[in-house]
Amino acid sequence: MMEFDSIAELLKQDRPGYTLPQKLYVSEEAYRFDVDVMLKSVWLYACTVAHVKNPGDWYLFELGETSVIVVRGRDGEVRAFHNTCTHRGAKICQSAKGQGPRLTCPYHQWTFGLDGKLLAARNMPEGFDKADHGLRTVAIENVGGLIFLCLSDNPPPIDRAKADIAEQIGIYQLDRLKVVVQDDLIEPANWKLVMENNRECYHCDANHPELLKSLSTYGFGKGLPEDGEADVVDDSAFDAMLEEQREHWQSLGIFHELVEFPDNWWHRVARLPLANGAVSQTLDGQPASKKLIWPFDHVEPTSLSVWTQPNSWHHFCCDHVVTFSLVPLGPDKTLLRTSWLVHEDAVEGVDYDPQNLAAVWRATNEQDSYLSSVNHAGIKGDGYRQGLYSVEEKLVDAFKTFYVERSAAALDALEK
Repeated sequence: MMEFDSIAELLKQDRPGYTLPQKLYVSEEAYRFDVDVMLKSVWLYACTVAHVKNPGDWYLFELGETSVIVVRGRDGEVRAFHNTCTHRGAKICQSAKGQGPRLTCPYHQWTFGLDGKLLAARNMPEGFDKADHGLRTVAIENVGGLIFLCLSDNPPPIDRAKADIAEQIGIYQLDRLKVVVQDDLIEPANWKLVMENNRECYHCDANHPELLKSLSTYGFGKGLPEDGEADVVDDSAFDAMLEEQREHWQSLGIFHELVEFPDNWWHRVARLPLANGAVSQTLDGQPASKKLIWPFDHVEPTSLSVWTQPNSWHHFCCDHVVTFSLVPLGPDKTLLRTSWLVHEDAVEGVDYDPQNLAAVWRATNEQDSYLSSVNHAGIKGDGYRQGLYSVEEKLVDAFKTFYVERSAAALDALEK
């Protein structure tokens, strides 16, 4: 398409091992391309099954001007529909989430079932068939309890990612959890910079004191020999500890080999040791909830981390789960949504304290927001040139490469 010719030229300026050209981070045109083309061509993380826990629960996922209703039906199935009435196009659901026996458009009261079928439409002409006017569906996949959407009419495959992720997160039984804290943080930075910041811990030692009480930087850009990180750091003590931990995880039946964006796929799954004797990602390293969520009655100094391109990351502890999703709101504005989940039987004030549960990642998110904002501010200036990634930033390079390749593919598809 002519309107995105400059994006195609910018993508051609990509340099392996280097950051993106300036305008792909800061221009209005790049933002429009991202929300209207690139991000609509891939699978995006939207929420968990716990966000729509009961029949009638609905939850909105919004990208640019497109709004999607994720809703659980009476049959227990989770479905996705465009949040657009099939009468004259009004937006049906106005708030971020809700609950009800049906979906009713506020304009002319057209009413839809939780399965998207049109139930009621007054005074329509003779021959009108309600079966032809149900809500328009959106491609949806339940990946072990993580809900992914694709806004394309021809979604790419998801089978490999679905199998790899679901196999490992299944032990945490997301359908038995509930969302007890959710934060929306608007970061003053381009969404790609927010993602890049997440994909490395090169910055962690100097910026994240709360996070490093429980999380080791090993496995976040350095320290895992099987994926090439041995050239980043040579730490025999860590290697010996990791080997011992993995043997123990094998005895528990929870060890899997590292999944590292295999065969050009878009997911990474790693079971990692926690630091300083911690058994949960909390300020004191102790469980945030007394109700454990995995299939053991004891705690272990480990968490499972899942990263997906292009918009999510997740940490699974023995007592809680924290999930992160982001969507761009503008060239220099990104919505980061963080949700904390605990066992459905956990009682606030008895089994968990919401402030304690969220403390580590609330602090970390604020710190990362600042870092992403100064990154964005610097890139806008005349002094910016594409920068060389460090050896600890290979996961950043993996995200950037994903973005460039999928953007080029999306442009090619537009021309066909």
